[in-house]
Amino acid sequence: PEDGSLPLTPLRVIVALGMVVAQVALVCVWRLVAMVRRGTVFSLAAFRYVDGVIGAIVAAAVLWFAVTAINAPGQRDDPGVTVIMGGIGVAILGIALIVLVLRMLLVQAVDRDVEAARMQAELDEVI
Repeated sequence: PEDGSLPLTPLRVIVALGMVVAQVALVCVWRLVAMVRRGTVFSLAAFRYVDGVIGAIVAAAVLWFAVTAINAPGQRDDPGVTVIMGGIGVAILGIALIVLVLRMLLVQAVDRDVEAARMQAELDEVI
């Protein structure tokens, strides 16, 4: 409210944490792009960065739900805003789910790459 009855300290903390979450996600994506350029993305090292992205997205959703909870008492006359904000939080969690599915696909790709390397080594021994 404009009369200053709601302290801004919790929102300031959430914004600061949100910036940290965004930086973590940015660094993890940057490292993954670098691995793609080098051709080493199909390795076990990539999982650390994919897990970092998933964690950052989930943390962003939790922070968004915290903003929604802080904002909810001020929306008693118009609860639709709180519902929409909750829906946005669920959508953010949906993005985390999509990245989790992509992580599972990366696991399969790494397993197949290891299997292909093993089979190539066996073929080289035969030849």
